[in-house]
Amino acid sequence: MVYEFAPLEGITDHIYRNLHQRYFPAVDRYYTPFIAPTEAGRFAPRDKREVLTENNEAPLVPQLLAKDAENFLWAARKLWEMGYREINLNLGCPSGTVVAKRKGAGFLSEPELLDAFFDRIFSAEGIPEVSVKTRLGVKSPDEFAGLLRIYNKYPISGLIVHARTLAELYKGPVHPEVFAAALAETKIPLCYNGNLFRREDLLAFSERFPTVKAVMIGRGLVANPALVSPEPIEKERLYAFLGDLRENYLEAFGSRRNAMMRMKEIWFYLIRLFAGSDEYAAKLARAKDWSEFFMLTDRVFRELPLDPSGVTGF
Repeated sequence: MVYEFAPLEGITDHIYRNLHQRYFPAVDRYYTPFIAPTEAGRFAPRDKREVLTENNEAPLVPQLLAKDAENFLWAARKLWEMGYREINLNLGCPSGTVVAKRKGAGFLSEPELLDAFFDRIFSAEGIPEVSVKTRLGVKSPDEFAGLLRIYNKYPISGLIVHARTLAELYKGPVHPEVFAAALAETKIPLCYNGNLFRREDLLAFSERFPTVKAVMIGRGLVANPALVSPEPIEKERLYAFLGDLRENYLEAFGSRRNAMMRMKEIWFYLIRLFAGSDEYAAKLARAKDWSEFFMLTDRVFRELPLDPSGVTGF
């Protein structure tokens, strides 16, 4: 099985990706949080920092968020020049500000324009292979059959399917039956994404879909960084990983508060890995002081046992 780490805005930056790969080297590929190319003809400083090859130790696929084909192609050619041989188009982001611009999952509401976009980019030369991350539709999973007919027209290198609609965001059940139907209707290599939080979930997926060779995991890997590792998670390795993250963020941000806020984002998911952690989750969310926050995380490590089976959703 190929394991891919989904991009999470505000968490899976190059610092996180590099350290995760060092401590838990079982993920095959990582994706950048989306880069939105503009007509300015340059990457924003933060986006450039994320894709510079010298900043990335882990295997990386840049993800682009675009509706304008020419902006997409400009960024694609720049990434080709930097050495990237695959890029990913984000058709899955459900953020309100993104969807309002008809980008991300919002682009799915305009299938004719999406078809024209694909026609333009796949007729271009000098760009990397293009994979796509998609949702099932905007309001109904029934929309996916029509979207798949569009995808099937083009040489998409891989299709990552988040088995929910835009309206469902990240909550509620996924729709594996729609994914199953897609397997019979496409020759594009499919990668599954959605509600893979425990090793039991991975096993159940493999048993149901033995021909699928790739899965993408986001929140489940932040909650349990060793989710796809051969060995179960150990407190000592996890503690060292988090310590390195803390120090690297402190150096990068130059601010204790900013480093703490980034670690808070990670601990929102990670706290589910510890049994009986509800009280600590609330305290960590309320903590405003660097010393208080990390005193609480140390207490979590000392007082609570790890229970990966308890990571069942968010």
